[in-house]
Amino acid sequence: MLEPPPQDFVQGRGLPQACGKQNALRVLEPNLSDGLIFLNTWAAWLADVGHPRILHYVAITALAPDPNRLLVAAAPHPGLTPLAQQFASQCFGMLPGFHRLVFEQGHVLLTLCVGDLKAMLREQRFVADSVYLSGADLPCGAPVWDHWAVKALARCCHRGTSMTIDRVPPKLLGTLNHNGFELRPLAVADKWQGHYNPRWEPKAKHTYFSHPSLAPTTCAVIGAGLAGASVAAALARRGWQVQVLDAADTPAAGASGLPVGLMVPHVSADDSPRSRLSRSGMRMTLNQACTLLTQGQDWSGTGVLQRPADGYSPGLPLNWPAEGLDWSRPATSMLTNAAWGAGLPSSTPALWHDKAAWIKPAKLVQAWLAQPGVQFAGGASVASIQREDDGWVLCDATNKILARARLVVVAAAAGSSELLNQLAALTSILSPTLSPTLTPGLASTVNRVPALQRIAGQMSWAMQRSTDTAALPPFPVNGRGSFTPHVPVNGGSAWFAGATFENSGQALAPSITAQHCANHERLKMLLPASAHALADQFASGSIHAWRNIRCAASDRLPVVGPLVDGAKPTLWISTGLGSRGLSLSVLCAELLAASVGAEPLPIEASLAKFLHSTRSKQPVTLIR
Repeated sequence: MLEPPPQDFVQGRGLPQACGKQNALRVLEPNLSDGLIFLNTWAAWLADVGHPRILHYVAITALAPDPNRLLVAAAPHPGLTPLAQQFASQCFGMLPGFHRLVFEQGHVLLTLCVGDLKAMLREQRFVADSVYLSGADLPCGAPVWDHWAVKALARCCHRGTSMTIDRVPPKLLGTLNHNGFELRPLAVADKWQGHYNPRWEPKAKHTYFSHPSLAPTTCAVIGAGLAGASVAAALARRGWQVQVLDAADTPAAGASGLPVGLMVPHVSADDSPRSRLSRSGMRMTLNQACTLLTQGQDWSGTGVLQRPADGYSPGLPLNWPAEGLDWSRPATSMLTNAAWGAGLPSSTPALWHDKAAWIKPAKLVQAWLAQPGVQFAGGASVASIQREDDGWVLCDATNKILARARLVVVAAAAGSSELLNQLAALTSILSPTLSPTLTPGLASTVNRVPALQRIAGQMSWAMQRSTDTAALPPFPVNGRGSFTPHVPVNGGSAWFAGATFENSGQALAPSITAQHCANHERLKMLLPASAHALADQFASGSIHAWRNIRCAASDRLPVVGPLVDGAKPTLWISTGLGSRGLSLSVLCAELLAASVGAEPLPIEASLAKFLHSTRSKQPVTLIR
């Protein structure tokens, strides 16, 4: 049984008084030291039967936390030890930037921001309910808390944000007061308490993914694939009653019905935004897989070997730090020291991705839709979205009402384009009884959404023969195409190769055999020994095919954000995941849910801009 927090808890006892009855409590610790303040806050949240549904804790640190230090600091407090162990287990691969750690089935969220204090504060897009500031571990003489750092901190506060500080220099107290913080000394030495109460009216700024909180009520999500199901689960955890509508009778009937998919980090020589986004998304999806799926049956964290079929190096950044090696490291020797690597030159470049995994996407979709607060409705083809009072009404092609909801999220993959076209003409089709509130300018907003493209693909697969075992790698191999062996299917094991990429327009290409041949040719370049062992299966026509159409944006990044301008937008989109749905679906869902609820973002605001729904009219750096 969890013991109560230690008596020297930073605020004496319990959660911050600012929490009240709100749905989410947002706490900011600008200089994380040994993690005890977070652990105590987490423990207090557990002990409070009336705690907020979500505890959001944002901590900034110059260096990645040391797991051993976390465990040592918690050791004198037995009640905190199990929490510290969970914390330490997620402290891997913490390169500079934001890292979202998830506990208590998604109800305790820790966003660790690794980097320069001022830079990390400026990346925030939320206001804290409580701030904990300790000067115990500030480097002697370092100008960490200058005027500009405190000013950046003040931007993360609203009038009434509580603050508790411990052992900070007197000069810092004066700077805090000058920037609007009213503080008083406590009976405990070197501790102060107060709140943010500036003598001026703070400016409200709404930017990308920064909106006032929308209280959880009803939500309709259009699409039951990875994008839609992940959004439904994220919102349901926050108290929304979510109805998921899909034209198919069963979930994951589109590209998310892929028999097995790989979740692999993107790598680039300059660690581009795409690479950083893929790692952030993988961290969150791995947590979901560990929590919701059966290891070895629905998914497996086998790691993935990557080699370029064109002979070029995958390209890790120069001076790749130790934290980066937790994700990806050179691994050429793994290819040439095994029978399945026969036929490859000894100089063949390769990378090993330790946190990569194979996952059955449909299993993940089903698990999300089974979460409390989520209801699935199949055979519900949404043809129009119309404004009604302060909500939305969704109708089919016969104008039959399928759902009414306060919040609507379009996550219909390739079908999203038709809905976007309908939305662009929304103003002209409104009946006199429908309120046009928030619809002026809707067409121009929708027209700024990046173009969505249909990309067809075919995966080739067959049951695995025991005679082929030596010629097959013990883990998936990725490159131009991929090969995933040893996947449990129908009481046996199967291998999967592909998938192809076809510019499909509106339909799949007719030739299944030609696509099988394309997958075999790619396998010859990726793993010659495996391709040779499986050649007779390809030649005999005993290979099975799985085919469907992916949806991707023109810049190959997901599309997430509001489709209606306003302080509290209630019409959103999350789509265009392309071939990286497993890596990015949870990230997109958390980004959307955080913005709807005015919560801390799971990634830096500057990184989130690359995903925003109206980014096509903004200056966007070319992403490889």
